[in-house]
Amino acid sequence: TVLVDPVLSGNASPIAGMVKEFAGTGLYTAEDFPQIDVLLITHDHYDHLDHRFLKQLKSKVKRVVCSLGVAPHLIHWGFDASRITELDWDEQTEGPGYVLKAKPARHFSGRGLIRNRSLWSSFVLRIAGKTIFLGGDSGYGPHFKRIGEQEGAFDAVLLECGQYNRLWPQI
Repeated sequence: TVLVDPVLSGNASPIAGMVKEFAGTGLYTAEDFPQIDVLLITHDHYDHLDHRFLKQLKSKVKRVVCSLGVAPHLIHWGFDASRITELDWDEQTEGPGYVLKAKPARHFSGRGLIRNRSLWSSFVLRIAGKTIFLGGDSGYGPHFKRIGEQEGAFDAVLLECGQYNRLWPQI
């Protein structure tokens, strides 16, 4: 069981009600989830690293794989550091039946007013004979082509949608 960037606490902001959840998201609680073999965190923005929900879920998480520099948040929230693996771009880790490799993304990181103290990533997940591209938050760019050339064909591609705006076309 792989869970990617869960945000299920009701909002994606440090200020309640500022960035509200998508309709239907609030139907699920940490109790609804099975044991999580891998919790994958692409970067530390509030809409990908949900402090309140992750604290509720942590007892069900066997292992966390995240972008370089994200672990201090998780450790501060009580996650066992020995269960966290941080990856730089093009580094990989494996576990029973899966391989995860961090790849570039066109984005940025940060919580509050401090930016880029941690990395933002996309990931390639090889599991059950399938190869899945997990795009994280990424603006369009030549990195997509390079990732495809390096990693081969994908059986599934999961990309965020709806975050594009003329004010931030590169992220």
